[in-house]
Order: sequence, then C-alpha cells, then structure tokens
Amino acid sequence: MKCCFFAVLPDIMADPADWDPDIVSAVRKYALQNAVEYAGEGQSGSVLGRLLAEREDLRRMAREIMALVDAEVAAANSMAASQGVDAVRAELEQSAPEALKRRKHQKAQGLRELPGDTSGGVVLRFAPNPNGPLSLGHSRGVAINSEYARMYGGKVVLRFDDTDTKVKPPVPDAYGWIADEYEWLAGRPADMVIRASERMPVYLEHAERMIAGGFGYVCSCSAAEFRKLREEKKDCPCRDRAASDSLSDWNAMNAGEIAEGDAVVRVKTDMTLPNPALRDWPALRIQYAPHPMVGERYKVWPLLDFQSAIEDHEQGVTHIVRGKDLMDSTRKQTLLYEHFGWDYPETLYWGRIKVHEFGGFSTSRMRASIEAGEYSGWDDARLPTLKALQRRGFRAQSLLDFWIDLGLTQKDISISMQTIESFNAKRIDALTERRSFVRDPVMLALDRSSAPGGPGSQITIPKHPGGTIEGFREWSVGESVAVQSADAAAGSIRLKEYADIEASGESAAVGSWDRSDDRPVVHWLPASMGRDAVLHRPEGGRIVSESGLLEDFELEVGEIYQLERVGFAKLDELPEKGPASLLWLHG
Repeated sequence: MKCCFFAVLPDIMADPADWDPDIVSAVRKYALQNAVEYAGEGQSGSVLGRLLAEREDLRRMAREIMALVDAEVAAANSMAASQGVDAVRAELEQSAPEALKRRKHQKAQGLRELPGDTSGGVVLRFAPNPNGPLSLGHSRGVAINSEYARMYGGKVVLRFDDTDTKVKPPVPDAYGWIADEYEWLAGRPADMVIRASERMPVYLEHAERMIAGGFGYVCSCSAAEFRKLREEKKDCPCRDRAASDSLSDWNAMNAGEIAEGDAVVRVKTDMTLPNPALRDWPALRIQYAPHPMVGERYKVWPLLDFQSAIEDHEQGVTHIVRGKDLMDSTRKQTLLYEHFGWDYPETLYWGRIKVHEFGGFSTSRMRASIEAGEYSGWDDARLPTLKALQRRGFRAQSLLDFWIDLGLTQKDISISMQTIESFNAKRIDALTERRSFVRDPVMLALDRSSAPGGPGSQITIPKHPGGTIEGFREWSVGESVAVQSADAAAGSIRLKEYADIEASGESAAVGSWDRSDDRPVVHWLPASMGRDAVLHRPEGGRIVSESGLLEDFELEVGEIYQLERVGFAKLDELPEKGPASLLWLHG
C-alpha cells in the first residue's frame, strides 16, 4: 500500500498549502532523493542547492523557501526512520522516478584544464634550487607539471635555479640526485635540463639591454636608503641618470671594481605603485663567493625573479604553476615582460600545505641538521625527502595520486602523513605478501593431547588473504609456538587459522581446532620458523626500534611485506648472522 507522505509532515513547519504545487513538488522530490542517497540523513542545504540549480527563478526567495525545504527534509528523514529507506524510495519512484537515476556528486578526477590557448603546444617548468635533494614539498611541482605535460602532450623543462652562491649555494651532487628523482616520480626524464649558472651570458646580455633601453639602472643607494625612498614613494637619485652612466657602472660591476653591496641593478617600474615590493625591484647584485660549478668567472649574478623571467621567455614557457606566496614574483616579472614587449605565461597557483609530522620542508635546515650529525644522511627515515621515502618503500605513483587528487587549490591545507600513506596503501596492498612478525615474543610449549586430530604439523597460509598473489606460505608447526607476551597473558586466545588454546606460564593446551568462541585471534609463529628481527620506526625526531621474531619464509632484501597486526615494512637487511632489519613504511 502506498504510504502517505503528508502524514509525517511536522505541524510546526511550513504548510505546503501556502506554496505553489509545482514548487512543493520540486522540493519534495529533492528531499526524498536526498534521504534515499544518505540513508535517512538528508540535509536541507543540499536539497536547497539542488532546487535552485533547477529553478533559478526561486533564487530571489531562497530565504523564504528554506522553511518549506526544512519541513520536507524532516518529513523524508522521518519516513526513512519509521518505515525504512525502501519506503522513501517507493514514494520517489511513484512521484519522480527520474530522480532515482541521480548519482551522488563525484569529485572531479585529475587536474582542471589549463587556461589560455594550448593549441600551439604546452611548455611547463620545474625549477628547484640544487642545494639538496628533492623533498616531499618539491614532489608537488614534479607531479603537477609532469601530469599537465602528459595531458596536453607538452614538455617540462627541469631548470636548476642555481645563481645564489652565498645564502643557498648549490650542492654539486644535487644536480644528479634531482634529475634521477624527477625521473623516478614522473616516470620519465625531463624533456630538457638547464643549469642557470651555465647560461649566465644570456642573463647578463638581457640586463645590459635593459640598462641601455632605459628601463633598468644601476643603483648605488644603501639598502636602508632605498628602503626609506620606497616607503616614501620617492624616486631613487640613481634612477634618472643617463643610460651611459649606468652602463659604465654596469661594466665596473662585472670587472670586479665595485664591492659587494655597493651597487645593484634595478628594474624601473613606478615608485608610487600600491605594492611596495614592485617599486623598482632589484634584478642583479654583486657576489664574489665562488660558484661550485663555474668558479669565479662571474662577479654579477641575477636574482631569482630576473633570472627566472628571462629563462621562461627563452624556453617558451607557456604555463607557470607556483605557490600563491610567489604572486609578487608574477607581478614583478609581468612588469619586466612589458618592458621587453613579451607576453607573460599563463600562471596558476596553489596554497601552502603543512604535513603535521614534518612541519616545513626546508632543505637548508635539513642540510644543517645532517652536517651537525642529527641525521644519518638525506635518506634518514625521519626526513621528508624523496630519498627517505624511496628508502622506506613509497611508490612514486602514490605520491602522484595524492597531489593530483588534491589538485590546484589556493586554500592552505594542513594534513597528516596518514593521508599520503593511504594513497600508498591502495597501491601496494594487493601486491604485498603477508608475513608474521611477533613483537616481544614468548615461547609456549604446545600440548595437543586433549584435542586429537587437527590440521597436523604442516599448514598452508595464503601469501595474500585476498588471493591477489598466488601461492601459500608453508608452515611446519613443531612443539612450541611464539606469541606476543601481551597475547599470552590473556590466557584464552586463538592462534590465527590454527587452534583455540589456553596459555598458562610457558605452555599452552589446544582446546579446539575449530573456533569455539569469541576469544581474541592473535598472530603467531612456529618457534622453528622465526628469526630475530628489529623493526625500526621513525617517530618524530627519533627512531624507535622494536625487537621480535620475523617469519622466515622466502624473505628478500628490498621487498615490502605487510606484517600482520603491525603494518607495512621494508626488509632492509638480512644478514647471515644477527637480526634482520626492517624499516617501517606505514600502517
């Protein structure tokens, strides 16, 4: 029998009779639909959104109609609670069967489309400072840029922004590290690799053109003097000098005749611009510190905003993806492009992301800590470097999945490492064999006398419980078994896939081979099949080591295993003598 929807409409809510029947019908449809989709927990906000998407004419009365929406949602949810969701579904099938075909909103997959004209080809760039290997933060740039290149059949330029010889000097080994890490994460090498330090003549030539063209000048004001002029929106006295005078100073800078800090090259903008950072911003400065790759060949080095702008133009970059904290860089570079008569690339931004376990991703701070002996190296499991994540066993594709799923939002986000780990778990779970690892083990002599029969001394356990990996682990059960001490203390336990036992002291009696009650199921090992092992787990700034027995069955160094009741770990070392070493991956 058809149920009566009106019978459950609360009296205290809006009366449908006060509304046009077509409006009531539309609201009711979406209220019923929402209740079906969310198991009797429909939400008024969702219903109102769907209604206004269909009936734009109702937007002007959204506030007034909310009372009707609340009433209909309450009625639908009440029906679901009292008569079941199937009754709501039946009501909807009678009144608006088309609404049953609607699916819940699905999150957009992948990255949004690139803006602008992409028909002529897409060129993106990833531009790290080679003062160390890549960090988890850097992986975002690799993931986003390489994915866009894949989507549009474009290319990515790997550019080493290595023109800072003092504050963040390059590490020679980092060039190779980063190129390899880029390939590991992106799944292919970068389409082009550029070292900014090798292209210094290009930047110096453009600087000279800028000075000769009158939209750049050599400034000899001190930092404090210029700061005061900038705050007061007054022109620097060096600004209006003849271009020939600035060129003369420019030549002296390059000849090493002017001391560090005594002169910089500035881009002429407008000293009255609202944003102080844009007022005659500095483009090049003097640095006498030798560069580890090109030595003392150059005395004048470009600042990043200038070098990057020139290089983006030279390489035909069409799209720049960067953090929103670099919006000022975009504004500076746009002004420079206008001077040169160039078109600035399309620019997209992302917000900051903080991973609770690591805080920031400062390569400089990590480098200092390594040099101070706080960490064993760049692959120390406590660090957020790609070297460390690789060593622990993270899959490159899981990091790509995470960043692409997050997309390009300018919202600042704070997450736990567990969020990233969940993407890795999805990738490896079906491909990872199980092994038993008994922490803090105790040996129990096994008494089978009271339970004749049973599976015998040989049992087989699947390598993967879901059957996604073929084969079995062959266990030979002898006279004693190893269980975790806390499990043994419980007394009545079930050895997983084997027997119910009663543990007491150093012995255990088999009570039943079949599961007889709801006693806890524990993981265990035949004593003969366990080898000593240590699981090393990074926790904050320290490594916690847990000793135990590892199932000694077809072990291979470098493999990831899911340790039952523990989590995923990588077999790091398997010496002939001494304990095996396991490196924690995640739960």
